[in-house]
Amino acid sequence: MTEQTVAYAMGDVTARGFLVRDEALSGPRPGVLVVHDAFGCADYAKSRARQLAGLGFVALAADMFGEGKVAANFEEARPLIAGVGGPEVIRTRAAAALARLRAEPDVDPDRIAAIGYCFGGRTVLELAYSGAELAGVVSFHGGLTVPGDEDLTRIKAKILICHGDADPHVPPAAVRACLDGLVRAGADWQFVAYNVVHGFTHPGVGDDISRGVAYDAAADRRSWQAMRSFFDELFTAPTHP
Repeated sequence: MTEQTVAYAMGDVTARGFLVRDEALSGPRPGVLVVHDAFGCADYAKSRARQLAGLGFVALAADMFGEGKVAANFEEARPLIAGVGGPEVIRTRAAAALARLRAEPDVDPDRIAAIGYCFGGRTVLELAYSGAELAGVVSFHGGLTVPGDEDLTRIKAKILICHGDADPHVPPAAVRACLDGLVRAGADWQFVAYNVVHGFTHPGVGDDISRGVAYDAAADRRSWQAMRSFFDELFTAPTHP
């Protein structure tokens, strides 16, 4: 695997993403944008990018906070998320990362997807709502925002949402509002719920479900497999010779 930190502009902010690929593969291949959780473009997001590269994709872990800023805990994360701002800034910064991935010479520009965790799950949905040229997006325990009226005719990407049904941060009303919006948009969407709380793919959050954030190995494995099946629909994943 080849790994590198790549700088790209998000307006007047410099982002420092993490790009990884398997150099043993040649020719155009699908690219996947990975959007981090509340902790920034840290070890977890990078580990997911490595996993995707191992499947034959070119993966870029975005840096939505800029300058490579990361948080060690939720207290440190709150001001970083607040510093990003509202949906328009989220969309603009995510679009900058997408453009950086698309510029890679071995990425097939017609076969690009985006995945995101927690804050990143919300981000990839906003990217889809913006009308970005993407084959599909996957949200893992993400914030489920509603497409605006102006978004209803924009959505091109297929959407997979992997959600914890016991997530206290995304109540049933928010889920219903998001899905109703996708129905109004005529979007191609799938929704998969697991009997778990928030953060179910992240081993680093621990397993105390009373906190409302906990890792669940089965839901992690199942949601990753759901993503892979979804990608099989979008494009044929490269395989090693």
